[in-house]
Amino acid sequence: MTTVRTTTPATPPPRLPVRDKAAALDRGWGGVSPMLTRLAAERATGILVRERGTLHLADGKVVHAESPAAPGADVLLAAHGTLDADVWRQALAESVASTGSAGTGARRLTGAEAVHRAGRRLVAGGLITAGALEVCRLTALYDAAYFALAPSSTPGRFRYGSEDGPHEPAVEPRDPDATPGGPRPVLVADLERETLRRRDLLHHIWPDALPDEVPLTREHRPAPPLLPARRQAVLARVDGIRTASEIARELGRPAFHTLVDVRRLVAAGVVAPRPPVSLTEPLPGPPGDGPLVEPVDPHITLLKRLRDALEAL
Repeated sequence: MTTVRTTTPATPPPRLPVRDKAAALDRGWGGVSPMLTRLAAERATGILVRERGTLHLADGKVVHAESPAAPGADVLLAAHGTLDADVWRQALAESVASTGSAGTGARRLTGAEAVHRAGRRLVAGGLITAGALEVCRLTALYDAAYFALAPSSTPGRFRYGSEDGPHEPAVEPRDPDATPGGPRPVLVADLERETLRRRDLLHHIWPDALPDEVPLTREHRPAPPLLPARRQAVLARVDGIRTASEIARELGRPAFHTLVDVRRLVAAGVVAPRPPVSLTEPLPGPPGDGPLVEPVDPHITLLKRLRDALEAL
């Protein structure tokens, strides 16, 4: 019989790394943008440019967001009579002009700075309250950030400092700065947490994201469901040409809110993404044959018949 003698090592083996779930929840992000998380930890200032939008950071916090898919704060303010569009454009032009006349050392304003200063001018002139401006600004920020933080096929890039000049801020008149209406920064963790929540909401309504980006068409049903006025306004603008973002801009609504309505309409079977148009002409058939008919997926046809039968019960 062989006896094996073992000895206890002097130092215990290192423990395997275990992810701290509580810390991950506190951070509030689930891999939305590792670069943005790193910039927040660095307390960086500059502009993060991504495929579908940009985020403006100051001291590691988000102060402004832009995306071609989301209407800006000016559209939201002017949509329901809160502010006239011409008044906003005038305040924006005056903000840019006042900076240019402040001195030769002043750099050109970034888009975020011009928007913020225009808002402060409107509050100082009594044309809008600071609370209404802040609510509209945050709505536009979260709306644009949702699209800017969407999964992309290209890596993002970050420009430290300003868009067009050194790290020092542009020279700015004192009066607009002394008034309320300045932007309140948003924590990156809060922004990413809200982005994930919105993704989950849309996925639960309808898991396919195709209706978010392509033109929409109506689906004819024998017994269309009753829709609330908000969704009826969206449906009235579905014409096979407009996308969800274009409908949102026309209605003066946040783009994400319009996506919610669109996906609910798709789930109800009254709206569908427009099928892609073939760029190649169909091959001619034998003489005497009629026009070619596109093949129909039998599974989709069966599902539609089952849906109509259930609704007729």
